Amino acid sequence: MNSEQEKILQELSQAIIQGEVKAARNLAEKSVAIGLSPLEVIQKNCVPAIEQVGRLWENGDYFLPELIAGAEAMKAAMSELQAALKASGQVMASAGKVVIGTIEGDIHDIGKNLVAAMLRATGFEVIDLGADVKLEKFIETALMEQADIIALSALLTTTMLNQRKLIEMLVSQGLRNRFKVMVGGAPVSERWAKEIGADGYGENAVQAVEAGRKLVNRKRGYDD
Repeated sequence: MNSEQEKILQELSQAIIQGEVKAARNLAEKSVAIGLSPLEVIQKNCVPAIEQVGRLWENGDYFLPELIAGAEAMKAAMSELQAALKASGQVMASAGKVVIGTIEGDIHDIGKNLVAAMLRATGFEVIDLGADVKLEKFIETALMEQADIIALSALLTTTMLNQRKLIEMLVSQGLRNRFKVMVGGAPVSERWAKEIGADGYGENAVQAVEAGRKLVNRKRGYDD
């Protein structure tokens, strides 16, 4: 790798870490133009950069705006790199497929949107159903999309009860072993997740990504 290639990759990593959307997109495009492998750029630069954004946020060095900006910069870079991958006939292995939404009766979606963005930024395929999603819709979509995970957000103590109800529906329909269920939201806790039989819990977007990885690995028979 020559000095120009190294410089572009370093700048791309920094653009993602600093949440510079336009720069991230342009640098990703440049990396392809000078002959770098899109797959290697994703794996060796983009993914470590967004993981660094997550660490900075968890350590309190970044706040919510910086986390969102980092996810948007990653998304911009990925759009260029994935287009180049597709054009070359290459395929990037999916980290897993997630059906996500805010549960029925609840219209809050800021936290859910952030989790969806972070999941996409780290290689998950995400089907975002939005807010106030009927329980049947989660199951129908997960079946149709052959999802690995159903992720349920709830921001109200009244609607979080529907997280339990969805798991009960999966059991009654003989589908409980088909999907991993992950829950989150302001009133939701790890204790609640265990009580209702959920497979995973994320207190925030970064933890949700880590929980998602572990659940997919478990589903695929790998070690955590």
